[in-house]
Order: sequence, then C-alpha cells, then structure tokens
Amino acid sequence: MKDLLNNLDKAFENKVRMGIMAALVVNEYLDFNSLKELLGVTDGNLASHLKNLEKVEYVSIKKEFLNRKPNTKYSATDMGKIAFKKHIKAIEDLLK
Repeated sequence: MKDLLNNLDKAFENKVRMGIMAALVVNEYLDFNSLKELLGVTDGNLASHLKNLEKVEYVSIKKEFLNRKPNTKYSATDMGKIAFKKHIKAIEDLLK
C-alpha cells in the first residue's frame, strides 16, 4: 500500500491541475481560452495552476501572434505525460 502512495504526484493533487493535464495529454496543444472554457475556471485560477505545472516542467508554453493578437498554446511535456500516467495508474491501483 505504501508503494502505491509513493507513485501519487503532488503536482496533480488539485482538480484543476488534473483537468489541465487530462486535456493536454489527449490533445497536441490547447490555447488558454480553450482550457479556460473546458475547465470552467477563471483567468487567474487557470494561470496560477498552469504556472505550477510549468515550474515542474510538466507543461510547455508557446507564445505567438494570430492576426496581431497574442495567442498562448500549452502542451504536456514528455515528462509531464509520464508523470500524469503514473499518477493515474497509482489511483487505479489504489481502487483495486
């Protein structure tokens, strides 16, 4: 049982961060507004959770301009995908 708990990642203890990673693992990338709409969170809430995931290098950011408007795209890093899948597997194993 103790080994199962070791595989849980503190970065995913929040439901917004879990939602961000779940969305990014199944999509190549999503922009800020798409994530905000999908998760139903405020700008500030989403930004702070994205920043936390960026700090641990689970999310990468690409900034560009579309029709002279700034657009920020977020994607899960390889390390983030591995960590998230490991976390989900630990939850599944706990439920068995």
